[in-house]
This record gives sequence, C-alpha cells and structure tokens, in this order.
Amino acid sequence: MRKILLVAAAAGAALTLVACSEAADEADVAAEGAMADTEVVADAAAEGADAAVDAAVAGAEAGADAAVAGAEAGAAEAVEAVEAAAE
Repeated sequence: MRKILLVAAAAGAALTLVACSEAADEADVAAEGAMADTEVVADAAAEGADAAVDAAVAGAEAGADAAVAGAEAGAAEAVEAVEAAAE
C-alpha cells in the first residue's frame, strides 16, 4: 500500500513539474512575441521620427532660402534707391 501511495505521489509530482515546464515554455514564447512586437513598434517610431526630422530640416532650408532671396531682393532695391537718390 505504501508503495502505491509513493508511486502515486511521485507521478503527481512529475505531472506538476511537466505542467509547470509547459507553462514556463508558453510564457517564454509569449515574452519573445511581445519583445518582437516592441522591436517592430520601436523601429517604426524611429523611422517616423527620422522622417519628421528630415521634413523639418527641408522646411527650415526652404524657409532660409526664401529669407535669403528676400533679403537679397530688398538689398538690391535699397542699392537702386540710394543710387537714384545720388543722381
């Protein structure tokens, strides 16, 4: 009788270990999936940030170019006005 109880207890312990092992494996798979999802989101965010920076730089360059062109035109008009007044 004791041997039967001992075998039953050992079998129960073995089944518990197997169940815990499977749960741990499932948790590992879930964690790996979550990490992969996080990496995808982080990569997409980085790409979006890079695109936003590129667009901001392009906008700033266009604004600077327009300001320089406006300043040159204003300077040319000022030179013409001064030359006209000097005549």
